[in-house]
Amino acid sequence: MLEVAPAQKVAPKPALASAPVDRPQAPWLRLGSLIPVLFLSAAVAVLAVGVIAFGWSLPKFSALTGNGAARADDWCAEHAVPDSICVECGAPGCKPKGKEFGFCKKHEVHECPLCHPEVAQLKTTPVITEADMDRARRGLDFAERSEKNSKCKLQQRRIQFASPSAAEKAGVEVAPATRAPVSEFIVANGEVTYDLTKVARLSSRLPGTVWQVSKQVGDRVQKGEVLALVEAPEVGRAKAEFLQALAQLDLKTKVYESVRNVPTVIPGRTIQEAEAALTEARIRLQSAQQALVNLGLPVQAEDLRSFSEQQLSEHIQFLGLPGSVVQSLDRRTTSGNLLPIAAPITGTIVGREAVAGEVVDNLKVLMVIADNRQMWLTLEVRIEDVQRVSLGQPVVFQADGAKQVVTGKVSWISTAVDEKTRTVKVRAELENQSGKLRASTFGKGRIILREEKEAIVVAKEAVHWEGCCHVVFVRDKNYLDDGAPKVFHVRKVVPGARTEQDVEIIAGVLPGEIVASKGSGILRSELLKNGLGDG
Repeated sequence: MLEVAPAQKVAPKPALASAPVDRPQAPWLRLGSLIPVLFLSAAVAVLAVGVIAFGWSLPKFSALTGNGAARADDWCAEHAVPDSICVECGAPGCKPKGKEFGFCKKHEVHECPLCHPEVAQLKTTPVITEADMDRARRGLDFAERSEKNSKCKLQQRRIQFASPSAAEKAGVEVAPATRAPVSEFIVANGEVTYDLTKVARLSSRLPGTVWQVSKQVGDRVQKGEVLALVEAPEVGRAKAEFLQALAQLDLKTKVYESVRNVPTVIPGRTIQEAEAALTEARIRLQSAQQALVNLGLPVQAEDLRSFSEQQLSEHIQFLGLPGSVVQSLDRRTTSGNLLPIAAPITGTIVGREAVAGEVVDNLKVLMVIADNRQMWLTLEVRIEDVQRVSLGQPVVFQADGAKQVVTGKVSWISTAVDEKTRTVKVRAELENQSGKLRASTFGKGRIILREEKEAIVVAKEAVHWEGCCHVVFVRDKNYLDDGAPKVFHVRKVVPGARTEQDVEIIAGVLPGEIVASKGSGILRSELLKNGLGDG
């Protein structure tokens, strides 16, 4: 009989969750869910009231760079240091700023260290010499300096750090005010040329043919040295006329002497005629002599009286020629037509156009000689600057591409303005004993207006313009002492000459005072924000 297994019980499937049904919530439950939101809003409101009413603020960056020892309630928010050491707020134990002397009309700064050296931040009171006073006077009298405001009170401020490490972390570096030579000058473009009073352009005095050229470009020549020879027929005629005039004078002299010695036999009229002829012969000789001199052939007729006829003829023939040239000539074929071209000055041959065999006239320049031991520098100075230029002022010139500089002095100032460039030409004479300075060289020249060999200078980063005055930040003399406030004093100054690295301080700082240089903009921001690291 077939048996059937009993059926197994199947667990019932769980019923699907039904969709939530919105049910009304009790009022007290809804109020409890809003309590966190209401608490956060109240906290924000209390914070806002505290900021407005009590001046609460978030911790400043300067507090993070301080010594970290100040309590939360020991903080001067205005000056960014612990309130217990703030010198500006007069913390207990802090020394007052000291006596104020006000504005110095003589040196145009507040708290003038020249007139009141005790204000200098130095361990010992410095001695102000008469030379220091003269230096400041020259700097102030030289030009109108920047605007000064005698009512400004910035000099009363002191910038304080919580600790020396705070200043270092802020990037503030210091350097002492030192003495160094400085100068104020005008910069102008210029060109070097030869000194035109020492340049000679040589031509033949007569038309002819170039017979010989003995010098080349670059040769150094002495005054009177023969550079070339030109064969000119007029020279021969001038020499012949001189010889004839000399002979006629000798003849007329003898005739006059003979008739004058026997006045009783020879009529007076004959003596007068002989005397007139002698005078005429002298005039003719002087004329012939002057003609040779005009050709550059100096001759003294009186010195030739002792010559024999042959010696006199040879002397006149080779007149003006150097011995070396005469020895090289073939006297049997050479006439006396050679005209020497001699150097009128000592210098260097800078140009040569003469070629042997070339036909020339008296308009063609054969050679140019220049004495380049002294050159001219012509500067193009702006109209607004030329009023400060005067004769004798030093000039420093550096040619384009050159490392060395040459010096000179202003020798001429043009009385006219260039119509095209609207500048005024100023000329200076430059020494060129080395010969390295060349004509037609361009470069920049500096006309030195004022020089100080021992001026007071600071780094250019140390000087700041505050809209009405220039200031620097001078470190307190006790800054490095234990327990002393780490203070920088705001000091007004009068700047003068400037270089690429330094600025001259005419008044306001003394040598040896420690001045904030690199990073001093952090101190300047304190003046503007009334709190280092605000924000």
